[in-house]
Amino acid sequence: MTTSIQKIAILGAGQMGGGIAHTAAQSGFEVLLADQSREFAEKGKAKIAAQLKKLVEKGKLSEGDAQKTLNAIQVVDSIRGFANADLVIEAVAEIPSLKNQIFKSLDEICKPSTLLTSNTSSISITAIAAQTKRPEKVAGMHFMNPVPVMKLVEGIRGLQTSDETFKAVRAAAEKMGKTFVEAQDQPGFAVNRILMPMINEAVTALHEGVASVEDIDTAMKLGTNQPMGPLTLADFIGLDTCLAIMQVLHEGLGDSKYRPSPLLKQYVAAGWLGKKTGRGFYKYET
Repeated sequence: MTTSIQKIAILGAGQMGGGIAHTAAQSGFEVLLADQSREFAEKGKAKIAAQLKKLVEKGKLSEGDAQKTLNAIQVVDSIRGFANADLVIEAVAEIPSLKNQIFKSLDEICKPSTLLTSNTSSISITAIAAQTKRPEKVAGMHFMNPVPVMKLVEGIRGLQTSDETFKAVRAAAEKMGKTFVEAQDQPGFAVNRILMPMINEAVTALHEGVASVEDIDTAMKLGTNQPMGPLTLADFIGLDTCLAIMQVLHEGLGDSKYRPSPLLKQYVAAGWLGKKTGRGFYKYET
């Protein structure tokens, strides 16, 4: 198996997938970008173009480098365009059944040497890898949002992930300018095992009237030196994503301390998912 990665295919052109595509292309990789339709993938590339334009206007990037980055991203109609990729990064919704079906399809479409990774923030890599005939070539690459800014990639080794695969995944992340940390394949891995219960507890405190939205966030920012409060962060992550991760933690670890807050469930049921819908714990212009 070759560990030389030049062409990266990304499934999902939304906030996370688009950010990964932007970062990978800017780091010198050839990038293939697909979504559930070509139209969605093209919209994702258009957002990247707009972000690059802003960086040029701020003097943080030359026009030549911006164009070079954009030219490195090729939109394809579907995952069938991933056949010759060296590395695939799946970045779709946190739905186990959806990811399982995707990895079955990727296993059939991609060349035998292709490494398959998921940007999942909580779902078992071992279970995802079991959908393929190449479990030793499957790993987790959990990027942080916003991807071009955040320096961390959490690498997750499944039960059968080979040393060679993990070494190649680490090298790809580091080429993108990221710091790579290794986490075991346990529910929530390291980051969300710690972060999501904190966010969930902040929602519970709000639900119980301990303090207001603004005061909870201000207290945590000024009292613990966090750059943003937990409720603001939840809005940026997406309350549906927060709920999905808490459900994975609760089901996977079987401890009542991971029970999702009733208020978090209620907000998601109402469609108040945070910044992306214009309403979460705060209101946003859409």
